[in-house]
Amino acid sequence: MPMEALLAGIWMRRGRVALVAMLIFAAGVAAILLAPRSYIAEAVVAPAETTGIATSSLLAPTAQLSGLLDPRPVGNFAVYLGALRSVEAAAMLARDTDLLAQLTARRAAQPGAALRGWLGLHAEADLDDLRLWLERNLAVTQTLGAVTWTLALAHPERDAALDALQRLHAFAEAKVRADLEQLARRRVAALEARLARESDLYTRQSLYEILAQSQRAALVAAADEAVAARLVSAPSVGLRPALPNRALLLSLLLVAAPLAAIALVGAAVLRAGPVRRTSEPAE
Repeated sequence: MPMEALLAGIWMRRGRVALVAMLIFAAGVAAILLAPRSYIAEAVVAPAETTGIATSSLLAPTAQLSGLLDPRPVGNFAVYLGALRSVEAAAMLARDTDLLAQLTARRAAQPGAALRGWLGLHAEADLDDLRLWLERNLAVTQTLGAVTWTLALAHPERDAALDALQRLHAFAEAKVRADLEQLARRRVAALEARLARESDLYTRQSLYEILAQSQRAALVAAADEAVAARLVSAPSVGLRPALPNRALLLSLLLVAAPLAAIALVGAAVLRAGPVRRTSEPAE
């Protein structure tokens, strides 16, 4: 069918287009308004290697400035970001919060809860469910043109969202600190054992220098406030739910509904085929 005939057929059915667009828009508005909303707790962090007297500059003879040139997370900050969504983080939330009970209650309220029980499937949320929830609801976004990163966690309850984000930040930071301290202690113990049986003077001098560096690393890891991520903006949450963004979705729906209506009516015109003209009677 030529484009002119298709457009003419749609124009002839412009009343149907308006009706279908109104129905689609009404259904979309109902779905958007009835969808459960969540609060978003946010925090802005920066790699400790790029701020202030960085821990890495005290642990190594030269400062690590790769974070200023390479936008990818490196060093202790990369470990920090990985720990936010780790199995240990999910286990911490399961132990210290009631997220498992909330996920179980939410699953029981779903329409398929009765079918799940009839089939004998597990109804209670477990650690795998909590880790999947963490991966879906925790967003880590790098700020364009800067070294800061934004952590955002969505949760239906305002206080729970803020508490979970604070716990995740504290857990990831503590994990990096514990790993550094444990590594430094193992190095110190190994060097002291080597010094106890080493008799060569020059070798002992080199070992003492390495021992001093390891002891300094242990002291810095225990004393510094932030060894992986420094808080630029402390965790906070808005007073109103922010997810989903109703204003944005309604604006998109206002554009998408007419387009969808035109597409549906156009498909009906194509299915009906071109209008055949009746032949005039012969004289």
